[in-house]
Amino acid sequence: MNGLIISATGSGTGKTTLTLGLLRAYHRAGVGVRSFKAGPDYIDPGFHLVASGLPSANLDSWAMPEGVMARIIAGAEGADLVIAEGAMGLFDGVAQNGATARGSAADLSVLTGWPVVLVIDAGGQAQSVGAVALGFARLRPEVKIAGAVVNRVASPRHEMMVREGLAEAGIACLGCLPRLKDLEMPSRHLGLVQASERPELDAQIEAMADLVAGHLDLAALRAQAAPTRALAGAAAPLTPPGQRIAIARDQAFSFLYPHLLDGWRQAGAEIGFFSPLEDQSPDPTADCVWLPGGYPELHAGRLAGKASFLKGLRDFAQTRPVHGECGGYMVLGQGLVDKDGARHAMAGLLGLETSYAKRKMHLGYRHARLLAPIPGQAEGAALRGHEFHFSTILSQPDAPLARVTDAAGLSVVETGSRRGYVTGTFFHLIAEDI
Repeated sequence: MNGLIISATGSGTGKTTLTLGLLRAYHRAGVGVRSFKAGPDYIDPGFHLVASGLPSANLDSWAMPEGVMARIIAGAEGADLVIAEGAMGLFDGVAQNGATARGSAADLSVLTGWPVVLVIDAGGQAQSVGAVALGFARLRPEVKIAGAVVNRVASPRHEMMVREGLAEAGIACLGCLPRLKDLEMPSRHLGLVQASERPELDAQIEAMADLVAGHLDLAALRAQAAPTRALAGAAAPLTPPGQRIAIARDQAFSFLYPHLLDGWRQAGAEIGFFSPLEDQSPDPTADCVWLPGGYPELHAGRLAGKASFLKGLRDFAQTRPVHGECGGYMVLGQGLVDKDGARHAMAGLLGLETSYAKRKMHLGYRHARLLAPIPGQAEGAALRGHEFHFSTILSQPDAPLARVTDAAGLSVVETGSRRGYVTGTFFHLIAEDI
């Protein structure tokens, strides 16, 4: 498979707009295009799916062993073109005691052999775009920069100066996109608004594709793609949490890393979904219940009134394991305070109390050493994951589930909890520790 990485000088430069536009434009042209998201961001793959009509998944060189990434990439076998969207800036990742950052789009480029299309925001500069691109091209010579796409170009004269600067720096200009505020993606308290919450999204992606097709030479850009390097043998998927798994899925429970779900299926697990917001109970014949992350803090009042869901969950937890991640963990607790300060009773299966009224960002990679088993993982297992939420712990009285540290090895207070058959963590599981 030939691939490209869409990266940038930093966040907010237009990576997502370009990626979605390219995915739809190639799809319309009959190119079999598949996509990935570099890093732990779990929102963008949903947008990729809408743009291309095919599933997207995360690739994370910090959290995933090479064999896990090899298995995920193999899932796109047969594609005419692979496009991976980076996160933040090209070289941004986890600090490694002064060494090159891990987990960056640059790391992914070196690992896969996919060249980088560098997105540069031309706002406030012209010929200097060339110097910016040249600096990125020289910082790590093993990272191949295929060329630059310059975004938010104000006029034909501005474009001419931008192109002059890139030519002087010896960096190919793969296209210039005009400043179009209407196509910028809106933000919310936790990353981008989910794809399922954007009824106008398809029309907006069509407009992105028109923009990209009108200002870039799609054939020339595709010609910059390079074959995927051979990776280490594909690793076996994580052990499923049960043979029959009941997973919550709706607007309040919207996130589980796609590679985990696919891996559990590949391992032979049977997966069934239920909607707490529709007052559905988990399948009583399942072996375990998994409550993924999402936005329960935005639906706390509704969830508190879903009697069938709560009773079914409580009954299930008397005899079989229930695990919650992030938002799912919060719903397993005693109560959740919403943004207006109103407390809503949750399942009460753990003692956790959280508040979205007292907001503070909790963000970063996590190492975890389990002090007790969770579905699919034994006591003592070492895991890697990612945490991203704004809710504050008011009380966490149960026994800790794990010893949890950040990427630098510093302890964090979000240790997770355990009580009986019920466990929960604030971090989203990605892979076994490397």
